[in-house]
Amino acid sequence: MSSQRFTFASVPGSVDDLKRLPEADLQSPFKTAALALLAMMKYEENKEACFEMLDFLKGPDTVSTYEKQFYQDRLVGKQYKIRSYFEGATVQNGYVPTKPYAITVSDNPYSYTDENYATMYVTSAGADNPRGIKLRKKPSTGEWFYTELQCLSDIRIPANEDPWA
Repeated sequence: MSSQRFTFASVPGSVDDLKRLPEADLQSPFKTAALALLAMMKYEENKEACFEMLDFLKGPDTVSTYEKQFYQDRLVGKQYKIRSYFEGATVQNGYVPTKPYAITVSDNPYSYTDENYATMYVTSAGADNPRGIKLRKKPSTGEWFYTELQCLSDIRIPANEDPWA
């Protein structure tokens, strides 16, 4: 099992900003997984910019209407889920990450069970177990593209929203 930590000065405002990041060469599943969550940080503020970045990270595919609805269903009023994967975010502080934004992406012995596919894992401050991000490698370029964010299920709600806290 290995992990890679990524640090970003800010959340990219556009796909062009995302493409300027060194990780945007997409030469490892770790990089692409980190960028997918970084792009999702834009969702609350500007869904279209978020989807343009995700389209880039999906390679020859694009974010489907189904996926857009899935993100809406999972994140409406719960954007804190995405923030919870970045360092400094806690249940007590409403999942506000520290800046610069840092995220750790890990693999495990089951990450590479199929050729040209990988499942990377990220840990939320509001969950007990790491959550997955599925990726697919394009052999002709060596680039890794995300195929599915499996990390959007519910987590503990922020303390300031919890009537039992």
